[in-house]
Amino acid sequence: MPNRPNILLILNDDMGYSDLGCYGGEVLTPNLDTLAANGLRYTQFYNTARCCPSRVSLLTGLHPHQADVGHMMDDDDIEGYLGDLNADTVTIAEALGAGGYRTYMSGKWHVTRHVEANGPKHNWPCNRGFDDFYGIITGAANYWNPKTLTRNDERIEPEPGHFITDRISEEAVRQITEHCATHTGEPFFQYVAYTAPHWPLHAHPEDIDKYSGRFDAGWDTLRKERLERMVAMGIIDRQWLLTDRDPNVPAWEDVKHKAWETRRMEVYAAQIDRMDQGIGRITQTLRDNGQWENTLIVFLADNGACAERIGPKLGEGARRGTIPYATGSTSDGRDVCFGNNPEVMPGTEDTYQSCGVPWANVSNTPFRLYKHWVHEGGISTPFIVHWPAGIEARNEFRDQPAQLPDVMATFLDVADTPYPSSHHGHAIKPLEGFSMAPTFADAPPTRDGLYWEHEGNKAVRRGQWKLVCRHPGDWELYDMLADRSEMQDLAASKPELVAELGALHDAWAARCGVVPWQELQQHRKSRR
Repeated sequence: MPNRPNILLILNDDMGYSDLGCYGGEVLTPNLDTLAANGLRYTQFYNTARCCPSRVSLLTGLHPHQADVGHMMDDDDIEGYLGDLNADTVTIAEALGAGGYRTYMSGKWHVTRHVEANGPKHNWPCNRGFDDFYGIITGAANYWNPKTLTRNDERIEPEPGHFITDRISEEAVRQITEHCATHTGEPFFQYVAYTAPHWPLHAHPEDIDKYSGRFDAGWDTLRKERLERMVAMGIIDRQWLLTDRDPNVPAWEDVKHKAWETRRMEVYAAQIDRMDQGIGRITQTLRDNGQWENTLIVFLADNGACAERIGPKLGEGARRGTIPYATGSTSDGRDVCFGNNPEVMPGTEDTYQSCGVPWANVSNTPFRLYKHWVHEGGISTPFIVHWPAGIEARNEFRDQPAQLPDVMATFLDVADTPYPSSHHGHAIKPLEGFSMAPTFADAPPTRDGLYWEHEGNKAVRRGQWKLVCRHPGDWELYDMLADRSEMQDLAASKPELVAELGALHDAWAARCGVVPWQELQQHRKSRR
């Protein structure tokens, strides 16, 4: 085992399972492809289906309800749903910092409801273990004119020419460079949390131009082509069928606004492309400073592709200043046009649009559903691991299932750093994760069961079996070895297995403080 490694954690936002080139997509991602070709690609790593629950689970090694982010950033006045990272947790930065690591973050935070510059900051990054922070506190932003832009604990204004994807990369480069100059011999933890490709669809014209015509074949053809590439790569088993086109989406031949539709995906691809360019600059900085060989790099996404539609009403709140993540005007004072309007081409600063259901369906090829849901399309993420000094394997796949709490367990394991039982006078909830380090050498999976719940959508996976519910429907049962695309529901033919797995989920939910979604909704109504 080499000396304790540096750790570089890269998280991106709202990207589908198959968008990256090294996972079968059309996007040009040479830097991530290089990491995959010289490292490991996990095919069955899972997130938690939504931005902030995933981030809190990743950062704490717990399930989101245990950290009080059981839903989103709202205070529901009920334990598990306070919208604010609680004091009974410890972050990766806090744990590694206590173990002798310097800790840095660049990007999107999104684990506290307290986002105002003059409000509480106890859960801002520099008060949760990070030595240096640059980024946004909220969950989304105009890429050129973001709200809640912050350096350490101070709110700042974007400088002229600001583009948030570029700035996240540049600040990460600065943090690594300064660390290597002033803290020689000390390991570092660098967390880079991109907002790309979360809406709004904003990208540089030269990046958009690279994808001109690339999606003209339309979503029906592109989904089939992606599946074939994924099968050829070895990511997808050929027996796993391509899910049906979303019932709300027309056949491509019947689409009226083809130029607008393809432009949406061109901008989305450009967003990921620009992120990959930044990752290239970060990895080159590691090489330039002699840190390449002994830096563990992990890349993943916080949820599956996003099918959310942007409507014009968002603009009303943005212009009133009541929406913390949307800016009503551009950096040079022009009004922003909000909404997925086919008469307005996306990509420029004065637009605010999303990819919507049709392209999210492509991004999650071959799986079902999207962000919010816990079918495979909502929770499956690319997961790339690269560590030359610590992993002998190159360009190999790992099929061992794992999920977000396992990231913290893995980092503490390779850093030879204990998980604390207390922090700042608070007893800390036990770590839920299992170290993935044995799987680097292709050992068997380290965890027996995986669990999810978000907005009443719930699932449990044990071995090859996954029990899943799309709220408010019934349990569905799938064999992940034969049918990971969840096409053949076996619940009716295996009632005893449904009952057994359902009981496991019930026990997990009770232990982790999950409140049934309908009960939570009633609680909210009673407080109005």
